Amino acid sequence: MKKMSTRQRTLAGDISFSGYGVHSAAPVNLTLSPAPADSGFLIRRDLGEGRVTQPVSVHFSRVSRTTLCTTLDLGDSVSVATVEHVTSALSGMGVDNALITVDGPECPILDGSAFPFAEAIMEVGLETQPAHRKFLKIIRAVTVRNNDAFAALEPYNGRALDLEIDFDSKVIGRQRMIFDWTPRRYLDDVSRARTFGFARDAKALRQAGYALGSSLDNSITVDEDRVLNPNGLRYEDEFVRHKLLDAIGDLSLGGLPIWGRFRSYKGGHALNAHVLAGLFSSEANYEIVNAEDLPLEVESFDDQPEGLGVRHYLRSVR
Repeated sequence: MKKMSTRQRTLAGDISFSGYGVHSAAPVNLTLSPAPADSGFLIRRDLGEGRVTQPVSVHFSRVSRTTLCTTLDLGDSVSVATVEHVTSALSGMGVDNALITVDGPECPILDGSAFPFAEAIMEVGLETQPAHRKFLKIIRAVTVRNNDAFAALEPYNGRALDLEIDFDSKVIGRQRMIFDWTPRRYLDDVSRARTFGFARDAKALRQAGYALGSSLDNSITVDEDRVLNPNGLRYEDEFVRHKLLDAIGDLSLGGLPIWGRFRSYKGGHALNAHVLAGLFSSEANYEIVNAEDLPLEVESFDDQPEGLGVRHYLRSVR
């Protein structure tokens, strides 16, 4: 099997965003840049006055907090919060290697979904790289639990997520989505789903230092039995789709895309981080494989969004 789609991909150019953090309300600029093959997702903080931290891997071992978002410890008392929407867009759109540069303590929330990042990736395009794509192939099931909530990674011939939520809310209730990943399906069915919260929790969250930048422009707000956002929902089941969006971003912290199935019930950022820790607790749980060596079809790699430019790498000949 010699398909260009089994080669690693990076961004074809830089992409920049400006906004503010949904929790900190701090203004922030973020840039996504191309990165070398086999580097995965890297992140660094621009501290101003010419000071920039060394890039570190976006990895679950650096997760320092999972309350309402995923926060990474970059070392030397520097952290970046709410990375999951950025990494979700990169992973969901089929990017293997990228450098994230942030000049604030939190990634910008933008419209509360991953779509602005995914749309910008569409516009700049991707560039294939000489190296083969590598995957974490699940060999043995791993499950972590918190009362009746759980998250699991299981062997599966593909890339699938089966996620269910259950809220005591007439607007949300119990929702389930089974998603077989392709970049096109990610863009169409997942990327636009926004983060959400309840009006009854707003005061307590702000007193605790969270949701200081939250508004109807970047979050779905549920009040009793209605959605307060003037334009309503983007998907009928937008709530479970956003949880799936978050899971895709959190699972990318494994360092490589996962070949297997993720299942979750009442899950969240904490269980997503714990299931990765469980996976890596034993080398018997997984193996690292090249895309070309997967004993199954890989047509999903070729299911690209219409309009996404993918430049083939050029090999110099002397």
